[in-house]
Amino acid sequence: MRGFASVALALTLVACSQSETEQAREADAERVAALERIECAIGEGSQFAAICTIEEVASDDGAQVVVRHPDGGLRRFDRLPDGKGLAAADGADTAAQSYADGMLEIAIDGDRYRFPARAKSADPAAGNGGA
Repeated sequence: MRGFASVALALTLVACSQSETEQAREADAERVAALERIECAIGEGSQFAAICTIEEVASDDGAQVVVRHPDGGLRRFDRLPDGKGLAAADGADTAAQSYADGMLEIAIDGDRYRFPARAKSADPAAGNGGA
């Protein structure tokens, strides 16, 4: 009887462990689904698709935007002052940015990203744009 109790306890612990792992996976999936998706084209010659996610994080230098690629890679951008766009936060690569059709498009090292934005107006009363 004692052996049966040990086996039953072990099975209960395994079931709890699997349940907790499954719950953690579901929580991760919900978190990823809740992140805002943007269009990105990762690598030279690739087409835009809404497959990257973004999230804002605080840093010592201010707000950063983290773009996560579907392959697990990521790119970080610093928010520029006064809503003037984004700048690459990692490495020495510079980001080229342009505004068109309500989107801020950033190209850096063969990758391209589209963020919802409006171009900064010359009229300060009109508000600011940026990503």
